[in-house]
Amino acid sequence: MGKWSRRAFITTGVLVGGTLVIGVAIRPGNRSHKVAKLVGGDGDTVLNVWLKIGPDNVVTAIIPHAEMGQGVHTTLAMMLADEMDADWSKVRMMEAPAHKEYANYALAKGYEFGDVDFPAFLMGTIDGILLTATKAMNLQITGGSTSVATTGIVGMRVAGAAAKAILLEAAAETWQVPVDELRAENSHIIHAASDRSAPFSDLAVAASEIDAPAKPVLKSESEFKIMGTSPQKFDIPAKVDGSAQFGIDTVLPGMKYAAVKASPVFGAVIESIDESSIEGMAGVQKIINLGDAAVVIADGYWQAQQALDRLAIEFTTSGNEGVEQSAIFKQFAKAMDDANADKNNSTDFKTGNTDVAMAESSHFVEAEYKVPYLAHATMEPMNCTAWVHDDQCELWMGTQNPLGFAAEVAAALDMEMENVIVHNQYLGGGFGRRAFPDYAIQAGRIAAQVTYPVKLIWSREEDMRHDHYRQANISRFKASLDSSGQPTAWVNQFVDKHDPIEAPYIPYGIENQLIHFADSETHVPWGFWRSVDHSLHAFFTESFTDELAHAAGKDAYEFRRDLLVDNTRFRDVLDLAAKKSDWYETLPENRGRGIAIHKSFGTIVAQVIEVEVSEGNVRVHRVTCAVDCGFAMHPDGLRAQMESGIVYGLTAALYSDISIHRGAVAQSNFHDYEMLRMNESPSIETFIINGGGRTGGAGEPGTPAIAPALANAIFDATGQRIRELPIKHHDFNRGNPGAKDVV
Repeated sequence: MGKWSRRAFITTGVLVGGTLVIGVAIRPGNRSHKVAKLVGGDGDTVLNVWLKIGPDNVVTAIIPHAEMGQGVHTTLAMMLADEMDADWSKVRMMEAPAHKEYANYALAKGYEFGDVDFPAFLMGTIDGILLTATKAMNLQITGGSTSVATTGIVGMRVAGAAAKAILLEAAAETWQVPVDELRAENSHIIHAASDRSAPFSDLAVAASEIDAPAKPVLKSESEFKIMGTSPQKFDIPAKVDGSAQFGIDTVLPGMKYAAVKASPVFGAVIESIDESSIEGMAGVQKIINLGDAAVVIADGYWQAQQALDRLAIEFTTSGNEGVEQSAIFKQFAKAMDDANADKNNSTDFKTGNTDVAMAESSHFVEAEYKVPYLAHATMEPMNCTAWVHDDQCELWMGTQNPLGFAAEVAAALDMEMENVIVHNQYLGGGFGRRAFPDYAIQAGRIAAQVTYPVKLIWSREEDMRHDHYRQANISRFKASLDSSGQPTAWVNQFVDKHDPIEAPYIPYGIENQLIHFADSETHVPWGFWRSVDHSLHAFFTESFTDELAHAAGKDAYEFRRDLLVDNTRFRDVLDLAAKKSDWYETLPENRGRGIAIHKSFGTIVAQVIEVEVSEGNVRVHRVTCAVDCGFAMHPDGLRAQMESGIVYGLTAALYSDISIHRGAVAQSNFHDYEMLRMNESPSIETFIINGGGRTGGAGEPGTPAIAPALANAIFDATGQRIRELPIKHHDFNRGNPGAKDVV
């Protein structure tokens, strides 16, 4: 696992109400007393990278991340408990509240500095700087597949190791024995020589008076007892028996329901509302004009939505009413052409000299790819219950950034941030959508105009038509091949660059590369979508890599493998996927295999799809996935996330298409924005490599490679290249020309 102490932070303890709290000492000053007020006594919900020990010897991990099915509440607690040598059966977790003292500086530290080995005397200063920055940013985000790789490594493991260190020292002082004669085991400190043992709770008071080490010793991989195993996740029992509380499950005394409708065309606002159009409708309590949206409050949601559907609303024009999807793609193409003509492209990555390499070659391959806008389409639509009372605003919802949402709602209501209380619930799907606070702001503004709690629920149509969308895009490629079929130059141009920065980069040993882009803004709101730019660039790059293999007359797997000669971790993952998929086995007629590999969020994933194309229909039978995230903290959880990402990516590749018609989203519900159904889901096998190095993420890396693997499999089965998604728009009863192969 490497020298994890380089990610250490200073920890200290304080005793409050019989509970030992392990926190962080930040120069200047010690924040422990502030943390203790939030986590100690009366079961206060807390959030961050620390822990507490109760008088019943229960260790509680305080988790600064939301649970949206990725299992982070369990995995982070495992990392803390293992370093502490706690009895897993007596470990619990608490999700923290939206409070500035729990801005997640550990996430920022892991993300920004990674493997930097700071001296112990600098730890407090570095942490203090990052805490100040994350407080200012209201950073408490769950996303980017960062929870384990940053909070887990930088925070949870170090907090557990620091807690164990001061408990051992407390026992040594209490029993007057050398500390190196002691060990921690199953939430006890043991002195074998004198046959003495004490639970952590008995030593908590003494331990709270000891300064924790700045760089506690962390376990090596061979010493792990909990990390690397797959205990049942904390959230599973409640989700199985139905007691789990999602935002939409919130019910408060006297609560009313609200439905909302914004202008179909982004950017327009309300011109007028004719309230007489719903006069006398049962249950209607109030009509509110939010400026950019109309709201109906009623006794029940159905009553509110029915009234809203009948409400006569006039919207202003925004100037975008004539925009069509075809025009957006033409705009993109023109931006790329103009950037090339004016030599005004933004260079993303460059190595070698592609012009010289191209000039020396006589064999070129060119291709252009397109992808549509995509919605998140979470199973739980956007919702938030808000109650403004006693100069406070309480919010019940599922959010990926509780602290950030509190700040946004406070600003909207002209209220002090500390007066906004967020009760975060389980998220019924996030995928990046619940990092945007629009629905919470609406709920707060609505509740501020009434005296009772209001549950705002977006209809599926509102959810689909007012999302923050994964961008549509065009990507163009040109590559040159030498006489042996090896690529000598790789040139790629696309539109608009978002995050992460490395998404368009390739792992292959091609000496001359130029990756560049043109800017082309549209009126369609952009948002983080599962794996962000990786979701589209993996389709682009791995589809074109397949086209190069075909042009070179080589096997798609072997072609990639040869280009990864200096990249052994990639080769190992690719080899495992090919082996486990029976790559060289002959397939029945109308079937094909496709392979793709991509690294995102520190994790390498290779996938092989086996597909059948018959009578114009595409059926995915089998997916083989190989993954290396450095070390699988919870192997079953990693497999589950790969499966989740695969299904999510297959849905997008096969069916998903948000298109713009007359300036608005044309799709409205699952009848025209289809989902992969259970009876269509393939057999999925996931194989894990613990390749070492820096730990990567799991929530998003399963998605990027699946679309190109599918497109490549369809080509293998039919000879028809897929250069535009989704698959449903293609006619497989007729042929399709291959890449433009220029000799």
